Amino acid sequence: MERHWDTTPGRLRLARTVCLLLGAGLLAVLVVTAACLSSTWDAVQHRDAPRTVAATQLNLALNDMDAQAANILLSSGDSGTGKGRLDESYINANHMYQDAQETISSSLRTLGAAAEGDRATEDTVVALTDDFAQYQELVGRALENDEHPGGKEAARADYRRATDLLSQRLLPQARTLVGANNAVYESEYASARSDLTIQLTAEAVLGGLLLAVLIALHIHLTRRFGRIVNPALLAATLCALVAVACGGQLLTASGDQLTIARHDSFDSVVALSRSKAIGYDANADESRFLLDETRRDTYEKSFLDKSQELYGIAGASLSTYDTQLAETWAAYEHDHGDEQFTGEYRRELDNITFPGEREAAEKTVEAYAVYQKDDRTFRQLIAQGKLQEATVFCIGWGSDTSNAHFGQWVKALDQVTAINATHHDQAITTGRHTIRVQTPIAVGALLLAALLLVLGLRPRLAEFR
Repeated sequence: MERHWDTTPGRLRLARTVCLLLGAGLLAVLVVTAACLSSTWDAVQHRDAPRTVAATQLNLALNDMDAQAANILLSSGDSGTGKGRLDESYINANHMYQDAQETISSSLRTLGAAAEGDRATEDTVVALTDDFAQYQELVGRALENDEHPGGKEAARADYRRATDLLSQRLLPQARTLVGANNAVYESEYASARSDLTIQLTAEAVLGGLLLAVLIALHIHLTRRFGRIVNPALLAATLCALVAVACGGQLLTASGDQLTIARHDSFDSVVALSRSKAIGYDANADESRFLLDETRRDTYEKSFLDKSQELYGIAGASLSTYDTQLAETWAAYEHDHGDEQFTGEYRRELDNITFPGEREAAEKTVEAYAVYQKDDRTFRQLIAQGKLQEATVFCIGWGSDTSNAHFGQWVKALDQVTAINATHHDQAITTGRHTIRVQTPIAVGALLLAALLLVLGLRPRLAEFR
């Protein structure tokens, strides 16, 4: 007895069933992929990137707040009398201190909410919040003592304890939060890329098999029934091809946009934000150097250490740093592959991706070099006993001061960061757009292919009734 699948209508029904099952499998892969990608982009946009940025802002604001506390004490003049006060510096330092305080409070709230369920991060946020309250108490006591006659030395002592708390506990905790939140983002990215690889393989296999069966079916019909073309089946094959192409585009384009969002742009955002925080801390070391004569050697070494973190030059001291910076930078300009310096700038310059990014990054290093030269001028003024002149040059707001040049450097740094942040946001937008465009086309094409397949085979099957 002839088996059902050995008959012509049996083979046609089997081929139809196989095609429908392959199409259903491909449809499921595409729907699941689209849902997973939407979830990934939601996490990137509303959780992973924001909380990492919040951690970098916290790190920066802590350094800024401490610097402004020192600047307030430096610019306030004689304790209790206000004589010798640098009014513009004093007013600006107070405003910036309050802004930094608000940024820290906001960042702690964001990080606290984001850390729910992560015990280690929750503990770090709690510890940092408690230590920050203690830090504010110490600075508040310092500022209060500074307002009393003869209270300047007491104010210095309280500030010394506050800045020790900052360097020993607050800043390490803040850097831990930056690393932890950035690691979560990296883990989510790695997981999403792994899923995309699996989904792309499944899409290629199912799509390839679907097209192969449809083509084989069309050849069989041509030979068996003597017709050159089955219009409905040909249209079904073309629809399946469109679905496979759109699915492939969905997967590959999404993978590309995830890489842009994570590594091409956000790695630079983190490195540049870290650079800015280190720069603010180095700038604060100059104010601390002026304020606390007993610790000048410590703060001078700290300034050099932070300079090396930003633009590392092996064996450089403060007396040789400017010359070596100029030499290594000239070598880099001649050959971008030259690696005579390290640090956060090297990290950014090795990750240049977007139009205008290299030019902006190079302007940042050039502005940084100007600020570094100002530091030597500042220290020379102190060595010459010109303390008031050094103070004005360090924290004043004139266009020819170190403070102004520091502001120009930060502005240049912000421009590079903005380029990368813009492309990070654009990658998210493009990724979402890809899902919205490619998924409906692929799904619609698959459903239409199924309908055309059924309609194309119906007349042939009717011939055997």
